[in-house]
Amino acid sequence: ALTRGARAAGGRTEGVITEFLVGLEVADTDSHELVITDTMRDRKAEMDRRSAAFVILPGGLGTLEELFEVWTTRGLGEHDRPLVVLDPHGVFDPLLVAIESLCDQGFVSRGAFDALEICRTVPEMMAALHSSRTPSPTI
Repeated sequence: ALTRGARAAGGRTEGVITEFLVGLEVADTDSHELVITDTMRDRKAEMDRRSAAFVILPGGLGTLEELFEVWTTRGLGEHDRPLVVLDPHGVFDPLLVAIESLCDQGFVSRGAFDALEICRTVPEMMAALHSSRTPSPTI
């Protein structure tokens, strides 16, 4: 639905999926470009290479794993691209409370936590993507 909406509004979409997942999921064959990789590691590397920013929507374990990887690599200073969670229904709220607790206990730095922008609406997300906010990279 997201990519169809983007295309309907005149946007360009690119998909990156593994050969294995093509058989399990519906590959977005309407994308302007669809890249099929051999492995998940190759897929993530390709998505990272192509991304000017990272927008995370509620999802499952794969989404969480990708969120934590781009969040960690930002904290390590490997990139300074915007990192935004678009969560209109508060799906990630319990996770964020747990990470706040890790900050309070000294396991996660406040700077790393603050590198993640939480947005509830698309206009808020767009504003976050266009802002110049770049917290210092520290884990």
